[in-house]
Parts: sequence; structure tokens; C-alpha cells
Amino acid sequence: MILYKIPNEYYFRLHHVRPRFKNDVENVLIYIAEELTKIGSAPREEFIRLMNAAICKYPGNANRELKTINNWRTEISALFGFIEYENDIYCAGNRAIELAKNQDLVQAFKIFLYNFQYPGAHIKPNAVLEQIEHGVHFKPAQYILRLLKYANKVEKKSIGLTKFEICHCVFNDLRVTRDNEDVSLTWKRILENRQNNFSYDQTGDVIRYAGDIVDYMEIADLLKTYDGRMYFLNTLEEEAIIKFCESNEWFSEYDNLIKNKRGTLKEVNECTVDWFKYVNRNIENTDFSTDILSYIAESNEDYKKLQKSASYFVEDKTQTETIIKDRIENEIQEFSTKEIGDIGENLVHGHECMRIKVGGREDLIHLIKRIPTQLALGYDISSVELDEKKRYIEVKTTISSKPLNFNRIHLTKNEWNTANSTRDRYYVYRLMISKNERTLFLLQDPVGLYKSDKIDMVPNNGADITFDHKKVGKFEELLTWAN
Repeated sequence: MILYKIPNEYYFRLHHVRPRFKNDVENVLIYIAEELTKIGSAPREEFIRLMNAAICKYPGNANRELKTINNWRTEISALFGFIEYENDIYCAGNRAIELAKNQDLVQAFKIFLYNFQYPGAHIKPNAVLEQIEHGVHFKPAQYILRLLKYANKVEKKSIGLTKFEICHCVFNDLRVTRDNEDVSLTWKRILENRQNNFSYDQTGDVIRYAGDIVDYMEIADLLKTYDGRMYFLNTLEEEAIIKFCESNEWFSEYDNLIKNKRGTLKEVNECTVDWFKYVNRNIENTDFSTDILSYIAESNEDYKKLQKSASYFVEDKTQTETIIKDRIENEIQEFSTKEIGDIGENLVHGHECMRIKVGGREDLIHLIKRIPTQLALGYDISSVELDEKKRYIEVKTTISSKPLNFNRIHLTKNEWNTANSTRDRYYVYRLMISKNERTLFLLQDPVGLYKSDKIDMVPNNGADITFDHKKVGKFEELLTWAN
């Protein structure tokens, strides 16, 4: 087989910060996002001290050298833009605050990729300057999606690309990254390489930067793979893919330098603060929140079942079944599946109804109610035991591409106080939703567990609870409501 090589005049290798925690990136980012929001604003040195302390507390980091901790901090800040600063004051950026609040890692990676471009301040200034001098002006996720959309259209079937093809025919070719070559020409080149049975240099160090972006696109649910080799468009994400492909968003502070293919380190450095403002800008008009039911459904039938379970409500028993059915169908049509907190509570509500039904106490189902947030009662669902005692449930929901490791939960002051007053009637339901798994973990009486030294608690505008799920709590199958 002949090894494909980019013509020398077009070869230029792109790179970016590569986090040491890449294989654990989802767990790390959601942890750090939560920690950064607690720090708030602080002078640079104090902010660094507090962030380093938080990184040290991440599982496995307690004995790491300061150099490694500093590297983690730099990588999180530079690549993912979790920190903003002005003069000497540092704070959590909107992207970190957003992730901590929404618990939607799939959304977080979409937004990261939507903003990510070359050049950008995610690499050192001298590397930015090198890209400027080569005229690089490139948004990788956007180009890859446009390329796959075009290939699907002309070939009239679902087309996949390998990381090797993306590296050598997209990432490291100035015809793409500098000249913005039309995707039709890039696809033609890839197709010719396939027809000529060309091979590619697959060395890990060579392809890893392109491979990182492909991996992040998979986490963002924009691409899917069946064998870990070929990556295809996820056509269920058509709305998001169109937003990427049609976007004109671009960080333009380098543009004059790129146009002249020259600049100074001083000019590059002057763009840095604006870069982090750009990646943390308000993008409310571009909604990338995850449609959870579509994300986890295995089929259209499964999707409808989940919708019914998530939007289930109890009608007065005097109403006819026809009226109940019509009301349910109407609610399903109006039901939003993009509010993670709401959908988690609705799924747990359906679970509770089914738990009581399976237990033979269907007469108690009308007592299971979602509590409006504005009432601030310290729990999300008022439920019931089979013996008619009350159960108060606080739901914590997270969505990610792969199952997360977890050993901590944050309760607000109100939630902790309610847990203290209701004791063994109080439950925290931790619902973790990933592509192929729905995990429901129950922690009963967190205050009692803390007072008996079975879990740890640190006051932090409420309570940060840490625990060993092998010693406390229990897992349950998430039941889907069926009527």
C-alpha cells in the first residue's frame, strides 16, 4: 500500500492543548465546573490557590506534584475556557457556570466545539503566531460536519470518515485550514485515496489532535461510531448540525494579523483576554441543550414510552379513560424534553408511580406529586411508601456520553435543612443518564448518615456530601410508567 502524503507546500500541522485527563474528561469537567462556581471571583493568586486545592481533591490527585496540578489548571482554563479574567481578578466563566447548573455534558461539548477555532488562545502565543503566519483560519467541527453532509448527499448513503482521513485530508492540509477549500474537493481527494488504496500514517502522535476533536464531537453526539474506526453524522442531531454548518460566528481579533500573515507576540497577547470573553459570551439564541428522551431512546416506540412516563400526571378517578388519554396526548405534544432538571424529576415521578403500582397500592398513586420550584420546600417530589408514610425526594440529574463516576452530591441550605427535619423520610435520587445507561441511585436520610459518620459533609452554601456508594445507598432500576 502507498502512504498518502500531503504535498509539502500545503503541509502544516495543527495542534491544541491536550489535557492529561482526556480519558476522564467528562468526570473532570463537571467536577471542576462545580468547584469553580463555588470560588466566585478572586484576585489571581488567591483564585489559583483555591482552584489548585479543588483539583487536588479530585480522586487520585491527592499526592500529585504541584507541577501536575498546575498543568491541569492551565489545560482546563486554556482549552475549555472555564475561566475569565480582567486585570488581576479571575472568576468562573459562563461555560463553567452553565455546566454546573445544567449538568449537561453533551451540551457543554457542543458549545465548546461551536466556539473552537484555529487560531485561538487555547495554545501558547508563539504557536498562535505560527498559525497566523501560515494564514490558518479554520473551525474544525464545522468543516467536518459540512464535509460529511456533502458526502452523504452525493453518495446517497451514510458516509463515514476515519480519524486518519480527517487528520491528513483536513487538519494538516492548508488547502482546507488556510484556503477554506470547498468540501466537494476534499471529499473527492478522500475518495480518490480510497480508490487508489492509499494508506495513512496512523502513528498516535501524528493523528491525536484531529482524533481529539473527533472524540469531542462524539461526546457532543454530533458523530457516532459503531466500531471505533469510522465516524458518521448523527442524523438525529440534524438541528444542531445545521446550526454548526450555517454559523458565521468567529473570533475576529486575529483577522488583520492573519490577512497580513504576520504579527508580534505583543499583538497576540493583547487578544487573549478577549478570546476568553468570546468563548464565554452569551449564546442563549443558540440552544444546544440535549433532548434527553431522544438521546436515550432505543427506538421510536421506546421514545413514546419515555415521553408518556416523563409527562405522566394523575387525573381524578371520575374522569373517563378517553378524557385521560386525550389529556396525556396533548401534554406529550407540549412537553419539552430539553430541561434536564424537569425531565429528571418527571422520569422519577413516573418511576415512583410505577413503584407503587407494582407494590399493589395503585390507590396511592394520586398522592405522588411534583413540587413547583417556587414553593422552595427543599425537595422535588412528594411521594409515598406502600404503608402510606410520606417519602420526600430531591432529584439530581446529570447527562453525559458515558457513565460517570460519582461519590458526591451538593444539597442547598434549604434541602439540607429539610433533610434534617424529615430524616429517614428524605431521599436523594441521583439519576445519571448516558447514551446506553440510565442509573438511579438512592441515598436515604443523608443527615442521619452524616451524624453516624457513614458519609462526609462539608458546609458550602449548603452541604457538599461525599460517600462510598458501595457502603451507603442503593441502586434501583429506573421504572418506566405504563398505564
